[in-house]
Amino acid sequence: MDFACKEFKVEDVIKCALNLTKADLKVMKYFLNETEKWADTDSLSKALKLDISTIQRSVKKLHEKEILQRSQQNLDGGGYVFKYKIHSRAKIKNIIMTVVGSWADRLGQELEKWENGG
Repeated sequence: MDFACKEFKVEDVIKCALNLTKADLKVMKYFLNETEKWADTDSLSKALKLDISTIQRSVKKLHEKEILQRSQQNLDGGGYVFKYKIHSRAKIKNIIMTVVGSWADRLGQELEKWENGG
C-alpha cells in the first residue's frame, strides 16, 4: 500500500493496528491459513516452533482482540483444554478498519489544531 511518501506493507499495518508482536502475527497467519481448524496451544507450539508460553500469550491477546474464538474442551480424566479458531476475515477487517479510521479521525483533529495555529 503506497501512502504518499512512504510504502506500507499491509502486514505492518495489521501488526501496528492490533499492536501485535512477531509471534502474535505468526499465530494469526497460521489460523488465517487454517480457517476451519480448531487448535490448542500444544499443537500450535509444535506447528510454529514457538515456546508454549509465547503461544499462550499470543492466543490470549488475539482472543481478547476478538481475532480468535475460543472453545473449552473437557477432558475425560477431568480438567479441560482451550481450543482456538480464527474469526471471519470480514470481522477482522472491520476491527482493523475501525482502528485505522480512528487514526484518520485523530489526524483530522491534529490538522485542525495546526490549521488554527495551535
